[in-house]
Amino acid sequence: MKGHIGEFEELVLLTIATLGDQAYGVAVLEDIQQRTQRKTSIGALHSTITRLDEKGFVTSYLGEPTNERGGRRKRFFQLTASAKQALFDMKTLRDELWELSDLKLYAQ
Repeated sequence: MKGHIGEFEELVLLTIATLGDQAYGVAVLEDIQQRTQRKTSIGALHSTITRLDEKGFVTSYLGEPTNERGGRRKRFFQLTASAKQALFDMKTLRDELWELSDLKLYAQ
C-alpha cells in the first residue's frame, strides 16, 4: 500500500484534521492524550510529525508571536491531499475488514 500510515500516525493526522486551524504541537499532544487516555511524549509526537512531513502528509507554517509563549511563535500543521487519501484508504481497508470479520461488537 503506497503511503502506508501506522496507528499513531493515523491518530496524529486525524487529530490535526479535528483541530483545524488550531493544530499545533501541544494542542495535538493534549488532544491525543485526552482521547486515548495514554501518556505520549512531545518527542514522540515531533518524530511522528517529522516522518509525516517527509512522507508529504503534512505541511506547516508559523503563527504570530504570542505573549503567552514569551514572544515565541507556534508551528501549525495542515493535512495535504496525500494525507487525506491515505486516511481514506486506511478507513476503507478497516471498514472492509470489519465487514468481512465474524466479530459482532456492541456498545455496552
